[in-house]
Amino acid sequence: MFQRHLSLAVSLAAPLTACLAAPLAIPLTARLPRLSLAVRTGTLLLGLACGLVSLPTVAADLEAVRKAAQARLAHAGEDGSTITITSVRPAPLPGLYEIVTEDHALYYVDEAANFLITNGSIIDLKSLKNLTAERIREVTAIPLDSLPLNLAIKHVKGNGKRRLVVFSDSDCPFCKKLENELASVTDVTIYTFLYPIVQLHPNAPEHTRRIWCASDRQKAWSDYWAKNALPESRDCDVSALETVQRLGQKNGIQATPTLIFADGHVVPGALPTAQLEKNLGPR
Repeated sequence: MFQRHLSLAVSLAAPLTACLAAPLAIPLTARLPRLSLAVRTGTLLLGLACGLVSLPTVAADLEAVRKAAQARLAHAGEDGSTITITSVRPAPLPGLYEIVTEDHALYYVDEAANFLITNGSIIDLKSLKNLTAERIREVTAIPLDSLPLNLAIKHVKGNGKRRLVVFSDSDCPFCKKLENELASVTDVTIYTFLYPIVQLHPNAPEHTRRIWCASDRQKAWSDYWAKNALPESRDCDVSALETVQRLGQKNGIQATPTLIFADGHVVPGALPTAQLEKNLGPR
Protein backbone atom coordinates (compact mmCIF):
# COMPACT_ATOMS: atom_id res chain seq x y z
CA MET A 1 0.00 0.00 0.00
CA PHE A 2 2.80 2.38 0.94
CA GLN A 3 4.62 1.66 -2.32
CA ARG A 4 1.46 2.36 -4.35
CA HIS A 5 0.98 5.74 -2.66
CA LEU A 6 4.65 6.51 -3.15
CA SER A 7 4.40 5.70 -6.84
CA LEU A 8 1.38 7.96 -7.19
CA ALA A 9 3.21 10.80 -5.43
CA VAL A 10 6.18 10.39 -7.73
CA SER A 11 3.91 10.38 -10.78
CA LEU A 12 2.25 13.58 -9.59
CA ALA A 13 5.54 15.23 -8.79
CA ALA A 14 6.88 14.72 -12.30
CA PRO A 15 4.46 17.07 -14.07
CA LEU A 16 4.77 19.56 -11.20
CA THR A 17 8.53 19.66 -11.74
CA ALA A 18 7.97 20.04 -15.46
CA CYS A 19 5.51 22.89 -14.96
CA LEU A 20 8.00 24.75 -12.81
CA ALA A 21 10.70 24.26 -15.43
CA ALA A 22 8.91 25.08 -18.69
CA PRO A 23 5.35 25.57 -20.09
CA LEU A 24 3.62 22.66 -21.77
CA ALA A 25 2.35 23.24 -25.31
CA ILE A 26 -0.59 20.82 -25.05
CA PRO A 27 -2.96 19.69 -22.27
CA LEU A 28 -1.22 17.43 -19.76
CA THR A 29 -3.86 14.69 -19.94
CA ALA A 30 -3.12 14.26 -23.63
CA ARG A 31 0.58 13.78 -22.90
CA LEU A 32 0.08 11.03 -20.35
CA PRO A 33 -2.22 8.49 -22.04
CA ARG A 34 -0.89 5.43 -20.17
CA LEU A 35 -1.31 6.76 -16.64
CA SER A 36 -4.26 5.74 -14.51
CA LEU A 37 -7.32 7.99 -14.24
CA ALA A 38 -6.31 9.06 -10.75
CA VAL A 39 -2.81 10.00 -11.89
CA ARG A 40 -4.08 11.82 -14.98
CA THR A 41 -6.66 13.71 -12.90
CA GLY A 42 -4.05 14.72 -10.37
CA THR A 43 -1.73 15.78 -13.16
CA LEU A 44 -4.44 17.98 -14.69
CA LEU A 45 -5.08 19.65 -11.34
CA LEU A 46 -1.39 20.35 -10.91
CA GLY A 47 -1.26 21.77 -14.42
CA LEU A 48 -4.16 24.08 -13.64
CA ALA A 49 -2.47 25.20 -10.45
CA CYS A 50 0.66 26.06 -12.41
CA GLY A 51 -1.42 27.89 -15.03
CA LEU A 52 0.02 25.80 -17.84
CA VAL A 53 -3.04 24.00 -19.20
CA SER A 54 -4.24 25.52 -22.47
CA LEU A 55 -7.74 26.98 -21.77
CA PRO A 56 -9.93 29.26 -23.92
CA THR A 57 -9.82 31.94 -21.25
CA VAL A 58 -6.02 32.27 -21.16
CA ALA A 59 -5.27 36.02 -21.18
CA ALA A 60 -3.79 37.47 -24.34
CA ASP A 61 -0.65 39.53 -24.28
CA LEU A 62 -1.80 42.89 -22.92
CA GLU A 63 0.73 44.77 -24.97
CA ALA A 64 -0.66 43.21 -28.14
CA VAL A 65 -4.16 44.28 -27.09
CA ARG A 66 -2.92 47.80 -26.39
CA LYS A 67 -1.24 48.05 -29.79
CA ALA A 68 -4.30 46.73 -31.60
CA ALA A 69 -6.63 49.11 -29.75
CA GLN A 70 -4.30 52.07 -30.23
CA ALA A 71 -4.17 51.43 -33.96
CA ARG A 72 -7.98 51.35 -34.11
CA LEU A 73 -8.30 54.58 -32.14
CA ALA A 74 -6.01 56.60 -34.39
CA HIS A 75 -8.02 59.65 -35.54
CA ALA A 76 -11.10 58.33 -33.69
CA GLY A 77 -11.57 61.49 -31.61
CA GLU A 78 -14.50 63.77 -32.35
CA ASP A 79 -12.13 66.24 -34.02
CA GLY A 80 -10.15 63.52 -35.77
CA SER A 81 -7.47 63.44 -33.10
CA THR A 82 -5.83 60.26 -31.82
CA ILE A 83 -7.10 58.78 -28.57
CA THR A 84 -4.09 57.68 -26.52
CA ILE A 85 -4.33 54.58 -24.32
CA THR A 86 -2.55 54.73 -20.96
CA SER A 87 -3.40 51.32 -19.49
CA VAL A 88 -4.83 47.92 -20.40
CA ARG A 89 -5.91 45.06 -18.17
CA PRO A 90 -8.26 42.07 -18.38
CA ALA A 91 -11.90 42.92 -17.72
CA PRO A 92 -14.04 40.93 -15.27
CA LEU A 93 -15.86 39.40 -18.26
CA PRO A 94 -13.67 36.84 -20.07
CA GLY A 95 -12.68 37.89 -23.56
CA LEU A 96 -12.86 41.62 -22.83
CA TYR A 97 -10.14 44.05 -21.86
CA GLU A 98 -10.40 47.32 -20.02
CA ILE A 99 -8.58 50.26 -21.59
CA VAL A 100 -8.12 53.67 -20.02
CA THR A 101 -7.23 56.70 -22.12
CA GLU A 102 -5.22 59.80 -21.28
CA ASP A 103 -8.41 61.78 -20.63
CA HIS A 104 -9.38 59.17 -18.00
CA ALA A 105 -12.14 57.61 -20.10
CA LEU A 106 -12.72 53.89 -19.62
CA TYR A 107 -13.72 51.51 -22.40
CA TYR A 108 -13.83 47.78 -23.06
CA VAL A 109 -12.48 46.06 -26.18
CA ASP A 110 -12.21 42.51 -27.44
CA GLU A 111 -8.80 40.90 -27.86
CA ALA A 112 -8.44 41.99 -31.49
CA ALA A 113 -9.85 45.45 -30.74
CA ASN A 114 -12.48 45.07 -33.43
CA PHE A 115 -15.22 46.33 -31.11
CA LEU A 116 -15.39 48.84 -28.29
CA ILE A 117 -18.02 49.13 -25.56
CA THR A 118 -18.82 52.56 -24.15
CA ASN A 119 -21.89 53.90 -22.34
CA GLY A 120 -23.77 50.69 -23.08
CA SER A 121 -23.08 50.86 -26.82
CA ILE A 122 -20.99 48.56 -29.01
CA ILE A 123 -18.86 50.47 -31.52
CA ASP A 124 -17.41 48.80 -34.61
CA LEU A 125 -13.87 50.20 -34.54
CA LYS A 126 -13.32 49.47 -38.23
CA SER A 127 -16.22 51.61 -39.43
CA LEU A 128 -16.74 53.61 -36.19
CA LYS A 129 -20.44 52.75 -36.44
CA ASN A 130 -22.53 52.53 -33.30
CA LEU A 131 -24.00 49.06 -33.72
CA THR A 132 -26.20 49.41 -30.65
CA ALA A 133 -27.74 52.65 -31.91
CA GLU A 134 -28.46 51.03 -35.27
CA ARG A 135 -30.13 48.09 -33.57
CA ILE A 136 -32.17 50.34 -31.27
CA ARG A 137 -33.33 52.22 -34.36
CA GLU A 138 -34.59 48.93 -35.79
CA VAL A 139 -36.35 47.60 -32.69
CA THR A 140 -38.01 50.92 -31.81
CA ALA A 141 -39.25 51.65 -35.32
CA ILE A 142 -42.95 52.51 -35.63
CA PRO A 143 -44.44 51.82 -39.08
CA LEU A 144 -46.40 54.87 -40.18
CA ASP A 145 -49.22 52.76 -41.53
CA SER A 146 -49.74 51.27 -38.06
CA LEU A 147 -50.73 54.71 -36.72
CA PRO A 148 -54.27 56.17 -36.84
CA LEU A 149 -53.25 59.08 -39.05
CA ASN A 150 -56.88 60.23 -39.21
CA LEU A 151 -56.45 61.40 -35.62
CA ALA A 152 -53.57 63.72 -36.56
CA ILE A 153 -53.61 67.22 -37.99
CA LYS A 154 -52.63 66.80 -41.63
CA HIS A 155 -50.59 69.42 -43.45
CA VAL A 156 -49.64 68.86 -47.10
CA LYS A 157 -46.74 70.98 -48.34
CA GLY A 158 -45.72 71.04 -52.00
CA ASN A 159 -46.29 67.68 -53.65
CA GLY A 160 -46.63 66.00 -50.23
CA LYS A 161 -44.66 63.00 -51.45
CA ARG A 162 -42.57 62.55 -48.31
CA ARG A 163 -44.19 61.74 -44.98
CA LEU A 164 -43.44 62.75 -41.42
CA VAL A 165 -45.29 62.10 -38.15
CA VAL A 166 -44.77 64.41 -35.17
CA PHE A 167 -45.96 64.02 -31.59
CA SER A 168 -46.14 67.62 -30.40
CA ASP A 169 -47.03 69.59 -27.28
CA SER A 170 -48.55 73.04 -27.82
CA ASP A 171 -46.55 74.53 -24.93
CA CYS A 172 -43.24 72.82 -25.68
CA PRO A 173 -40.44 75.27 -26.61
CA PHE A 174 -38.61 72.61 -28.61
CA CYS A 175 -41.80 71.96 -30.56
CA LYS A 176 -41.82 75.63 -31.51
CA LYS A 177 -38.22 75.31 -32.64
CA LEU A 178 -39.18 72.33 -34.79
CA GLU A 179 -42.06 74.27 -36.36
CA ASN A 180 -39.61 77.01 -37.31
CA GLU A 181 -37.33 74.45 -38.96
CA LEU A 182 -40.22 72.80 -40.78
CA ALA A 183 -41.30 76.13 -42.25
CA SER A 184 -38.61 75.85 -44.94
CA VAL A 185 -39.25 72.15 -45.69
CA THR A 186 -41.54 71.37 -48.61
CA ASP A 187 -42.80 68.40 -50.62
CA VAL A 188 -43.86 66.65 -47.42
CA THR A 189 -47.06 65.64 -45.67
CA ILE A 190 -46.84 66.25 -41.94
CA TYR A 191 -49.13 64.39 -39.54
CA THR A 192 -49.14 66.08 -36.12
CA PHE A 193 -50.49 64.19 -33.14
CA LEU A 194 -51.44 66.61 -30.35
CA TYR A 195 -49.68 65.15 -27.34
CA PRO A 196 -49.63 67.49 -24.34
CA ILE A 197 -47.42 66.49 -21.42
CA VAL A 198 -49.38 67.89 -18.51
CA GLN A 199 -46.62 67.24 -15.96
CA LEU A 200 -44.46 69.80 -17.75
CA HIS A 201 -47.09 72.08 -19.27
CA PRO A 202 -50.28 72.22 -17.20
CA ASN A 203 -52.03 74.57 -19.67
CA ALA A 204 -51.27 72.45 -22.71
CA PRO A 205 -54.36 70.21 -22.51
CA GLU A 206 -56.68 73.24 -22.74
CA HIS A 207 -54.69 74.74 -25.61
CA THR A 208 -54.76 71.39 -27.35
CA ARG A 209 -58.52 71.08 -26.91
CA ARG A 210 -59.17 74.52 -28.41
CA ILE A 211 -56.96 73.77 -31.42
CA TRP A 212 -58.59 70.37 -31.96
CA CYS A 213 -62.09 71.82 -31.74
CA ALA A 214 -61.37 74.61 -34.25
CA SER A 215 -63.24 74.49 -37.55
CA ASP A 216 -59.88 74.42 -39.40
CA ARG A 217 -57.43 72.51 -37.23
CA GLN A 218 -54.44 72.87 -39.51
CA LYS A 219 -54.88 76.66 -39.72
CA ALA A 220 -55.42 76.89 -35.96
CA TRP A 221 -52.21 74.94 -35.39
CA SER A 222 -50.20 77.10 -37.80
CA ASP A 223 -51.62 80.36 -36.42
CA TYR A 224 -50.85 79.28 -32.90
CA TRP A 225 -47.17 78.96 -33.65
CA ALA A 226 -46.88 81.87 -36.07
CA LYS A 227 -49.03 84.40 -34.20
CA ASN A 228 -49.33 82.91 -30.70
CA ALA A 229 -53.08 83.01 -31.28
CA LEU A 230 -55.55 80.47 -29.97
CA PRO A 231 -58.98 79.91 -31.55
CA GLU A 232 -62.09 80.66 -29.53
CA SER A 233 -63.12 77.97 -27.11
CA ARG A 234 -65.87 75.67 -28.34
CA ASP A 235 -67.14 72.24 -27.42
CA CYS A 236 -66.43 69.18 -29.56
CA ASP A 237 -65.69 65.47 -29.27
CA VAL A 238 -62.20 65.18 -27.77
CA SER A 239 -62.11 61.38 -27.52
CA ALA A 240 -59.50 61.39 -30.29
CA LEU A 241 -57.12 63.31 -28.01
CA GLU A 242 -57.53 60.65 -25.34
CA THR A 243 -56.81 57.97 -27.94
CA VAL A 244 -53.64 59.80 -28.97
CA GLN A 245 -52.49 59.90 -25.35
CA ARG A 246 -52.85 56.13 -25.11
CA LEU A 247 -51.17 55.73 -28.49
CA GLY A 248 -48.15 57.72 -27.38
CA GLN A 249 -47.83 55.82 -24.14
CA LYS A 250 -48.15 52.48 -25.93
CA ASN A 251 -45.32 53.43 -28.30
CA GLY A 252 -43.07 54.79 -25.58
CA ILE A 253 -43.31 58.46 -26.56
CA GLN A 254 -41.87 60.23 -23.54
CA ALA A 255 -40.82 63.60 -24.92
CA THR A 256 -41.93 66.18 -27.43
CA PRO A 257 -41.35 66.69 -30.17
CA THR A 258 -40.90 63.08 -31.25
CA LEU A 259 -40.52 62.53 -34.98
CA ILE A 260 -41.27 59.37 -36.93
CA PHE A 261 -39.98 59.19 -40.48
CA ALA A 262 -41.26 57.19 -43.44
CA ASP A 263 -39.09 54.15 -42.69
CA GLY A 264 -40.45 54.09 -39.13
CA HIS A 265 -37.35 55.22 -37.29
CA VAL A 266 -38.02 57.42 -34.29
CA VAL A 267 -36.08 60.57 -33.40
CA PRO A 268 -36.84 62.47 -30.18
CA GLY A 269 -36.20 66.20 -30.22
CA ALA A 270 -36.14 69.04 -32.72
CA LEU A 271 -33.86 68.60 -35.72
CA PRO A 272 -32.34 71.36 -37.85
CA THR A 273 -33.60 71.70 -41.42
CA ALA A 274 -30.59 69.92 -42.92
CA GLN A 275 -31.12 66.88 -40.70
CA LEU A 276 -34.84 66.88 -41.46
CA GLU A 277 -34.13 66.84 -45.19
CA LYS A 278 -31.60 64.04 -44.80
CA ASN A 279 -34.04 61.86 -42.86
CA LEU A 280 -36.99 62.66 -45.11
CA GLY A 281 -35.08 61.47 -48.16
CA PRO A 282 -35.42 62.55 -51.78
CA ARG A 283 -38.42 64.60 -52.86
